[in-house]
Amino acid sequence: MHQSLCHHSAIVAVAYVVFFTNLGIPKLWDRDEPRNAGCAVEMLQREGWVTPYFNGELRTHKPVLLYWLMMSAYWAFGVNEFGARFWSAALGVGTVVTTYHIGRRLFNAQVGLWAGVILASSLMFDVAARAATPDSILIFLVTLSLLVYVYGAFGQRETDGDKLDKHENENLFPRQWTVVATMYAVMGLAILAKGPVGFVLPTAVIGMFLLIKRLPLVSGGQTQSRRSAGQWCLWIFRPFAPQHFLQTCWAMRPMTALALSLAVALPWYLWVGIKTDGEWVKGFLWEHNFGRATQTMEGHGGSLLYYPVAILIGFLPWSVFAVPTVIGMVRRLQRSDPWKNGYLLLACWVGVYVGAFTIAETKLPSYVTPCYPALALLTGCFLYHWIQGVTLSAPIWLSICLAVFALSGVVGGIAISIAAHFYLPGEQWLGILGLLPAVSAVACYWLILKGKRQPSVVVFALSAVVLMTAIFGYASVRVDRHQNVDQLIAEIKDGDETAEFHAFASLEPSWVFYHGKPIPLIQTHEAKTAHQYLEGGRNRYLITPRESFETFRDQLHPEATVLASTPYFLHAGEIVIVGRSFKRPRMSHREVLGNTTDH
Repeated sequence: MHQSLCHHSAIVAVAYVVFFTNLGIPKLWDRDEPRNAGCAVEMLQREGWVTPYFNGELRTHKPVLLYWLMMSAYWAFGVNEFGARFWSAALGVGTVVTTYHIGRRLFNAQVGLWAGVILASSLMFDVAARAATPDSILIFLVTLSLLVYVYGAFGQRETDGDKLDKHENENLFPRQWTVVATMYAVMGLAILAKGPVGFVLPTAVIGMFLLIKRLPLVSGGQTQSRRSAGQWCLWIFRPFAPQHFLQTCWAMRPMTALALSLAVALPWYLWVGIKTDGEWVKGFLWEHNFGRATQTMEGHGGSLLYYPVAILIGFLPWSVFAVPTVIGMVRRLQRSDPWKNGYLLLACWVGVYVGAFTIAETKLPSYVTPCYPALALLTGCFLYHWIQGVTLSAPIWLSICLAVFALSGVVGGIAISIAAHFYLPGEQWLGILGLLPAVSAVACYWLILKGKRQPSVVVFALSAVVLMTAIFGYASVRVDRHQNVDQLIAEIKDGDETAEFHAFASLEPSWVFYHGKPIPLIQTHEAKTAHQYLEGGRNRYLITPRESFETFRDQLHPEATVLASTPYFLHAGEIVIVGRSFKRPRMSHREVLGNTTDH
């Protein structure tokens, strides 16, 4: 009990520091954050809990669970950045704790502890836990459903983690109906979070694991050394033999799966379908699910190597241990290892997500983040075995891993400085963050030479936590100082709630969120419409990139001028606000007036 309390306190403290430090300080980042946060605001304004809208239009990108959670946070904390991100961070902490318990059940408490710290300090998971997106919600629910499965199918381990107190379920599937029902009900919530993938993929993870584990019951085979190429191919596809496949699917209680998941998710899908005459369901399922699977959308494509590379970057800094972790996993799967079943389940977890989204045409790094808890657990197993001196990879790999860690810090620091030079003038010093990996790698190597293995891992973990906290809790605040459109809008309005805004040629979702009302977009070929809009009154304003404004400025009313401008955040050029104001608005020290050059 004391050990469990200490472990929980440690991982919750780490996750809280990384996820909540200055969570509400940076403004919402285009484009997904303000769309999601703004949708919840519009649902509140409409006093509706069913139909998602953003900028006055039906939003079919995501189901409703994210918006419900945001609306509850707005009620508690107000409509602000912290409220928009609160549930992502809170459920990020929940995922870390859930991962710990999976590790404790499959392996031992030490592996679970390491896995929790690893997950809480990995790059892409931290992005999900600090962003106003549905990713953190989905990751939590997927991980929770697999935790329920693990507790129902795997026996309790002894303290040393090398033996089982009880025999595992013979079929490695929960026997109690309540456990199965709970698992599939959680997947139903995942459907409300991000659609069918919330049910299909975690079910596929369990299904793939069972297909492989149940295989010896239905077929034998030659030894690996005697198989020809054709026999190897048949052996690889044995799990999908029709009879074996159908028997395994039936063992997973498909009727219970459909009944419980649909009982949770289907009422809202039917309700929103009725209220929108089927438009929301058509847009979500056809365009944002089937469409993204069958064609590249919004330029987000990639090759077979897309997700391996994305994981190597997104799982930093812990991905530096990828090679010895994979070596250890493969070798333990090939022998009678007491942790073999746990390794196999984690391999299926990663394999299903990477495989499924590699097949899909549209690719984004965030799509595979639900398998990050499995990556953390695999890495935790490697570190535990290395500390115990029983790792199955060559000792030289640790030196190579630390060298890669130091080099990635130096290269990352240089890249940050160069990018800041072009997009964030004055923030080039942020590249100094790259020194932390280099210094910690040297400290870890020195401890290894002294024979202090566990302290070296502790130092690495502390450096990862400090690095992620520095990046997301402090560096992001510095970067955010260059995002000023919200202040321009506030200064132009100056308390005048009748002020109207239209966008010309470009519309960022953050403009809509910080205006608090829909902003219609006037397309580039409709310059005459922009002219007519500004003619309508002095309380009408146009937000547009300066280069777009220059294309039609000669057509405007003589009183129309650039009232304020600011650099286009993370883009080339400027954003300007054009209007016929009879007074000069008050400008903050971070805003650049364009009046002197535009009269």
